Amino acid sequence: MKKSLVIVVVFILLISLAGCGAHVSDADGDDSKDGQSGREGVAVMENAEEADALADHAVTVQADSEIEELEKGLSVVRYEGEDGFNAFLSEGGAKTDGEVVRFLAGRFFAGNRGVFTMNTQAFGCSTISVANAGGGYLFGRNFDWNACDALVITSYPKEGYASVSTVNLDFIRQGAGMAGSLLSDDMMVKAALYAPLDGMNEKGLCVSVNMIQDGDTISQDTGKPALTTTTAIRLLLNQAAAVEEALELLSQYDLHASMNYMVHFAIADADGNSVAVEYIDNEMVATETSVLTNFYLAEGEKQGIGTSQSHERFDILTETLTGKPFMTQAEVRDALDSVSKDNFNEFESTEWSIVFDQAALTAAYYHRENYGNAYFFQIAEK
Repeated sequence: MKKSLVIVVVFILLISLAGCGAHVSDADGDDSKDGQSGREGVAVMENAEEADALADHAVTVQADSEIEELEKGLSVVRYEGEDGFNAFLSEGGAKTDGEVVRFLAGRFFAGNRGVFTMNTQAFGCSTISVANAGGGYLFGRNFDWNACDALVITSYPKEGYASVSTVNLDFIRQGAGMAGSLLSDDMMVKAALYAPLDGMNEKGLCVSVNMIQDGDTISQDTGKPALTTTTAIRLLLNQAAAVEEALELLSQYDLHASMNYMVHFAIADADGNSVAVEYIDNEMVATETSVLTNFYLAEGEKQGIGTSQSHERFDILTETLTGKPFMTQAEVRDALDSVSKDNFNEFESTEWSIVFDQAALTAAYYHRENYGNAYFFQIAEK
């Protein structure tokens, strides 16, 4: 019998945080009303002008190696060291989320033989890429879903670029085989490194996965090493410095969409190149675009297929860009707000919005459509 038992991966919500987590408390133990705190690692931004560009109230976040809750439903952690991703690739990658977890179990989770499963649900997203009025480029991202536990990871791998990325911890749920035990924070972080839904690396490359409502899926089978949806994002964050390089990397792997969902990727680099990467009949197609929501953009019989509401969001963002060759961070934030879910009636909320500054290597996070409060991250180049 093989050493690795049958382990099926699932990246889904841990129940250990009693829903989405406890209230943030200040140094005296008092509950914070708006999710800020005086704890080590979180501070009010000193640059008032920069803070005004991001939100009415902005805090800088300096994560450490332990998962820290910023507010209910939003946590942060810093990872440094060997993430095992090059070994994952050298072993052929993975065609399924179950294979991803078998790799993680063999490499990092020795002695834990629990059963995990992937159990994602449909989600909506919007992205926008535009020149920054202050120089460089900005990339904005909304993640639309039901209320969930989000984790922001600042990653400094031993091999690969530093990055900041976001994980929906609803995709890392305790499985039946754990027999009631809970994953440790260390195990959670290791799994989360392989489950990003968006992010930016130290070269200013941004990537996001957006779903498309379609009966087809992505299951390439050309004999190349394999990637799942989220491990493709990790590949690009760790190894790609520009859009052209990202496309070349993706072409070297067979992509297999998690849970047979149809997805496409928004990719933008620090030089202003931005594309949608889609898979039509298992063929990768890149289309230049500054906006992406949840329908096909590539020319052909699939073009336009997706949710009707995603067309409306696309039109709103496209109209916003009309006559605006440059935008400020505040304007990108407002553009994301204009297509957030409180304007519609399909999902519970926009769980997070991000404005990435691809030159300054900063990320401003807005949680659950509270655009008056920003969490500010800085990526340090390795």
